[in-house]
Amino acid sequence: MLPIELLRHTALCFERAGIPYFVTGAVAGIVYGEPRMTNDIDIVADIKDEHLALLKQCFPEEDFYFDLDMASRAVRTKSQFNIIHPSSGFKIDIMIPDRGPFDRSRFERRRRIESGAGFEASFASPEDVILKKMEFYREGRSEKHIRDILGILIVSGESIDVDYLQKWANDLDLMDIWIKIRDRWIK
Repeated sequence: MLPIELLRHTALCFERAGIPYFVTGAVAGIVYGEPRMTNDIDIVADIKDEHLALLKQCFPEEDFYFDLDMASRAVRTKSQFNIIHPSSGFKIDIMIPDRGPFDRSRFERRRRIESGAGFEASFASPEDVILKKMEFYREGRSEKHIRDILGILIVSGESIDVDYLQKWANDLDLMDIWIKIRDRWIK
């Protein structure tokens, strides 16, 4: 299974189950920015207990590793779990939102995007991808997040809502990182 096929399968599963979701992380960064390799798909999904049985059916045991107990725990604790496609090595990281102000804003701003492979999926806005990548950079200082952010700004910069970005960078205590990135982007 190719990553685009896994994304299609996952998006269809969530939509059939009525689960609000959006793709974020490297895959969203590629959509708005520059291509790079990744072996996982990051998805924020507002999964409830009542969705779990249907979701488990959508990822059959003969093709996927889906630990129902881990998924249930993630739903309860507002954390994350994985679904793995062992034969390809690709992984889906599912993050359960805490439904705070920033998560609510991200859900409100998600976009339907044509994949180029004959289906649409919901994606985080480019600004929200940038903000989360700044948070991940703050946590681990991985330069890949900075490269992804700069790629988004270079490719999609004219459509970026800088006021929204700066407001949340300030609220999320990311302004120092944003200023450094902005200065590299503007040069």
